[in-house]
Amino acid sequence: MIPAKWLPLLILLGTGLRAQHKFVIKDGSGLYDAEISVATCDKEECEGKAVVTLYKKGTSARFQSFPSDNLDFYLNKDQQPSVNIVQLYNEQSPLIFNDFNFDGTEDLAIRNGNESSYGGPSYDVYVFNSTRQQFVPSEELTGLAHENLGMFEVDPVRKRLITYSKSGCCWHLTTEYAVVPQKGLVKVDELEEDATGGDNVTVTKSKLINNKWNKTIKTYPIKEYYKD
Repeated sequence: MIPAKWLPLLILLGTGLRAQHKFVIKDGSGLYDAEISVATCDKEECEGKAVVTLYKKGTSARFQSFPSDNLDFYLNKDQQPSVNIVQLYNEQSPLIFNDFNFDGTEDLAIRNGNESSYGGPSYDVYVFNSTRQQFVPSEELTGLAHENLGMFEVDPVRKRLITYSKSGCCWHLTTEYAVVPQKGLVKVDELEEDATGGDNVTVTKSKLINNKWNKTIKTYPIKEYYKD
């Protein structure tokens, strides 16, 4: 049995072990302020179990909360996380606000671990459901953010989602998807660059036109193709 005199100390220690590091992000969204509460931080990096809470912009009214088993992110010089940055092989923010399905409403991606290709950042993606007036998980979009090189890119002008994949140094694949209402993701464009054959690179371009794939294959000298 634990002596009564030790109970206050044990309670204090337990509280310390459960202490959370909190960050408030006000510049990521036009609609919401976000609060990140994460388990562990040092001077440069935070990680571990976390909760992301959204508040209606400029208010204290909690809108919705989301868990993350491992919200891994780096801190900037002001000891704050970045937001909405997606850089291939570089920084990818813990929170990304964007319209991922091009329906005119803001969606949200929350970093959850490093489970994408080559141990890169992975994300849970939520889309806003106008009928339910809340964010709901998107299995398809979350899959894109786990199966490729980190978070996908969004092209709002052409309404395309773009993913990148690789195998070693010399094989790369860029894939574009359209989001079709009532149908979901549809792959519409693919660029394969295969430089595993020595001095040349084989470039295969595939495009979906009228529900049929049009494919062209060309070979270039590596020095010419990658001269830029």
